[in-house]
Amino acid sequence: MATFSENKIFIVVPAYNEEKVIQDVILEIQNAGYQNIIVVDDGGTDNTRAVAERAGATAIRHKINRGKGAATKTGIEAAKLLRADIIVTIDGDGQHDPQDIKKLIEPIKNGRIDVVLGTRLLDPAGMPWYKIIQNKIGNIITWYLFGLYVTDSQSGFRAYSRRAAELINTKSDRYEYDSEVIREIYLRKLKYIEVPITVRYTEYSMGKIQKQSFWNGVKTVYKMIWGLIN
Repeated sequence: MATFSENKIFIVVPAYNEEKVIQDVILEIQNAGYQNIIVVDDGGTDNTRAVAERAGATAIRHKINRGKGAATKTGIEAAKLLRADIIVTIDGDGQHDPQDIKKLIEPIKNGRIDVVLGTRLLDPAGMPWYKIIQNKIGNIITWYLFGLYVTDSQSGFRAYSRRAAELINTKSDRYEYDSEVIREIYLRKLKYIEVPITVRYTEYSMGKIQKQSFWNGVKTVYKMIWGLIN
């Protein structure tokens, strides 16, 4: 079993205009036992960064909105600079349950796995039917383009070992980033596992205009294909 210090576990939270909920997200993460929290305010127009700092997180802000993928990568790079052993990414809108972090990091702490993918589709209770269909289509497209089939290629709730964070090299800045990570797992021959996660769909989270919609999904697929041919 590998040796990991608890103070070397970092939680990265990409956020865009999450002022209303970011404090609760941070408090939930802290109550789950994790204090090293990096919030990346992706060029939002509200007070996400200030609220995150008051709640005890390290807050970074992009001057312009670059996309979820870019915000996630910024947070991961910051965690690496702070000598993280394990990096967990979790959405900033409160959909994910921080109590699930333990399930994601345990396989890495045991020294068996490089990447743990949180998946909504192993137990999709409470997940809207159209989201299930969208995600399954995304899984098939990701498999066709990148060669690896996983049950939830669009999940942002994931854990990485230091080794995986160093090896994964993505180019995309927006939602196609999540699928591009799957490509990197395949190309780098990283050991991975999927674990079921709880998802809490609320009126607030479902109302976020930047969340992955059908047309956003079409644009994401276009960008994935464009990235392969260029």
